[in-house]
Amino acid sequence: MEFNKIIAVTGKPGLYEVLSQSKTGIIVQSLTDGKRFPILSTHNVSLLENIAIFTYEDEVLLLDVFKSIAEKEEGKAAISPKESNAKLVAYFSEILPNFDQERVYPSNIKKVLQWYNALILSGFDFSKVESPSEEENA
Repeated sequence: MEFNKIIAVTGKPGLYEVLSQSKTGIIVQSLTDGKRFPILSTHNVSLLENIAIFTYEDEVLLLDVFKSIAEKEEGKAAISPKESNAKLVAYFSEILPNFDQERVYPSNIKKVLQWYNALILSGFDFSKVESPSEEENA
């Protein structure tokens, strides 16, 4: 499973891996139950590698945030996204201390933690993935 093939689909829970393209959209496989189905071109799709979190200085790629969580949790699942908003914000402050608290809402933090935990449950290893910024420096 490659990080650059993981997507989120608006209106559908969970994460999906892109398997192939068809004439009308893409064929995906759910990371939670392994079911395959088509996503039509009318759906809003977001590649996780294109998502970033606002900070006071710049934006941080979601992959870098995931790597920080994986480092903190030693590759295990993070706290539950169902915790109180105060706990979620405090936890996220440990992961990304300078995140923009006016533009990153608790609902965003919940989504990031849900996605991270879904990837961990599906066996994703963040230590083997290089972020684009690391590839540029190499």
